Amino acid sequence: MTRHTHRIAIAPSGFKESLSAARVAEAIATGVRRVIPDAELDLIPLVDGGEGTAEALALAGGGRLVPVTATGPVGDPVASHFALLGGGTTPGPLTAVVEMAAVAGLALVPPDRRHPGATTTYGVGELIRAALDAGARRLLVGCGDSGTSDGGAGALQALGARLTDRHGRELRSGGGSLHELEHIDPSGLDPRLADTELLVACNPYNVLCGKRGVARVFGPQKGATPAEVELLSAGLERLAAVLTRDLAPAFAPAPGATAPDLRTAPGTGASGGLGAGLASVGARLLPRYDVLLDGLDLDARLARADFVITAEGALDHQTVRGKIPAEVARRARAAGVPVLVLAGTIGPGAQDVRAVGVDAYSAILPAPMTLVEAIGRSGEFLADASERAMRIMALGTRLPRLDPLAA
Repeated sequence: MTRHTHRIAIAPSGFKESLSAARVAEAIATGVRRVIPDAELDLIPLVDGGEGTAEALALAGGGRLVPVTATGPVGDPVASHFALLGGGTTPGPLTAVVEMAAVAGLALVPPDRRHPGATTTYGVGELIRAALDAGARRLLVGCGDSGTSDGGAGALQALGARLTDRHGRELRSGGGSLHELEHIDPSGLDPRLADTELLVACNPYNVLCGKRGVARVFGPQKGATPAEVELLSAGLERLAAVLTRDLAPAFAPAPGATAPDLRTAPGTGASGGLGAGLASVGARLLPRYDVLLDGLDLDARLARADFVITAEGALDHQTVRGKIPAEVARRARAAGVPVLVLAGTIGPGAQDVRAVGVDAYSAILPAPMTLVEAIGRSGEFLADASERAMRIMALGTRLPRLDPLAA
């Protein structure tokens, strides 16, 4: 009789400021093999538009990374990049992937300078222009892990728009000045934008304004005080109004299409409002997994597995709002495959993930420690946590089945 080989799909996200999704998958695989050496493992590292997206899509699509020095989120030059896919062999226009986290991510903001009222997306616009210079006429902008809250104002300035106050002075960088915005002059915008397909891969749960607006939800994580959150919220409200009046009409949607409401349309709050800024110049805001998972055949690969392990840095109330473990669990549940989530930390609301198909979750840290130590040893902890989880599962399969109705 042939013994069944365990088929395990490992489909994690990366751990911010620590491990790429590929390295997370490898660490989990190491722990699994300690318990089941002959397991058939399918490693499926996933990206959500944040850190590592350009590199991952370049590897998956036979492309390459193009190095660029651009303006970082605090105004200093940073070594960044974008990806060109296909090397010219793919039919259709040359495609570039611009990862906003590679030039305006939170990891690029020093801890003592985390003031989202001052950080800028200017470098994102510079990367877009560099991709256009390289010949790309189809641009995919990945949103996630941002350190900004300027509504994409900086990116628009880098692309040639003038944002001025009531005195005609150019606005200073950052979302903290947006409440002073009076006018946007689109006459200097890069004319190549009109002939470019601009796609933004974003979390549709993130909106620009309102009670669940991006400044209120993510501003505190980026260093904003309660007073600064309100100032940022007011500035993004003002930006949406002026974008709608001065800029969006120049990029009217195709006949039959409807222009998005820049205040509340899904994805407008992506990356501190970058989604709204790019939508105002004709970008289409798309659910990130519809774009980023294309070509991975993820549903079929999950369905072939006996068991799925996914992971992320922090499991909490935000996980169900479009994070990778929730997406993986939703797809795995449709195929009837159980799911385990491993997380760096577990926070309030983590239990909500059961509603989307997660069967169990566990933190990887073995003891209290500093953040620096946790980040430095995360690969080791992931492997050990995976081993522990597999040993517990192996023990469970040896227990006699208990009849819950027995007296």
